[in-house]
Amino acid sequence: MRVLWQFVLVGLASAAIPLSVAAQGIQYDKIELIPEKIAPNLTMLAGNKDVDPGHPDGAGGRIGVLHGPDGVLVVDSQYGQVADKVMAAIKRVSPAPIRILVNTHIHIDHTGGNAAFGKAGATIYAREELREQMIHPARRADGSPGLAREPAGYPVVTYGLGEPVKIHMNGEIVEFIPVRAAHTGGDTIVKFTNANTIMIGDFYRNFGYPYIDTLNGGSLQGLIDALDLTMKLAKPDTKLIPGHGTIIKRNDIAPYRDMIAAVQGKVRAMIAQGATEQQVLAAKLTSPYDAKVPGGLLPAGGGGTSADRFVSAVYQELKRGG
Repeated sequence: MRVLWQFVLVGLASAAIPLSVAAQGIQYDKIELIPEKIAPNLTMLAGNKDVDPGHPDGAGGRIGVLHGPDGVLVVDSQYGQVADKVMAAIKRVSPAPIRILVNTHIHIDHTGGNAAFGKAGATIYAREELREQMIHPARRADGSPGLAREPAGYPVVTYGLGEPVKIHMNGEIVEFIPVRAAHTGGDTIVKFTNANTIMIGDFYRNFGYPYIDTLNGGSLQGLIDALDLTMKLAKPDTKLIPGHGTIIKRNDIAPYRDMIAAVQGKVRAMIAQGATEQQVLAAKLTSPYDAKVPGGLLPAGGGGTSADRFVSAVYQELKRGG
């Protein structure tokens, strides 16, 4: 029987974070970068399992490496604490100089190593919103100040919504495609035309429920729009590479989007009946999907599960008139 969307990850029981890992936090010293060749000149680097409580399926965000005679283009920079490991892993793929780094969104597991790239001479590209988020970080959910960033890691070439930025490099056409506020307010899709591969950041996840980071400008409708755009951009055989989790194809997006729309409809109906957020959470609206979503019932931000965080975000956006 086919699951809701394509999951090659382990099931809920075996996907639980080991208690020793959860107690220690992220074990940066144990993070390893594992290469996966996608095309002759395109390699992905992904962290290993069970050393990062926030991402037990693979530590930190996935990194893309386009390599060849024109130098190296990198997508995302992982945690700053493993910047030396990231640089070494890239050098094992190609000894050529790193010329360009592009960020898919603001989160620290995708941008924490930016300063190391900037100091190494890479030109950093990202959305205008992302640069602003680095300079003026959003406050955390508990009201405490956001994480200050090192200026060497700020993007120096920025772009807004509109036409993609096109990079012609190593026989490839790379497009930095901005999307409406989705996972965050500064999301970018990175398309490798000749490799028939698209890196889609974190607005699609196949470990846990969707995460809409409203503190950094994310939105439910933008997330749905980003999924629709991905399906429009992709061919049936295009490799779609999330920031975390398994590589998917276009057909895997539709049931994921349908799940989001179904939960959205249920929440909207309960709001129309006058339900509070706590009543909506108590209704366990994701229960038809929980057994099919690895990590969906694991703890997430705010003290609840990934499912709770998702439903809360849907409720709050609909209450605001979204």
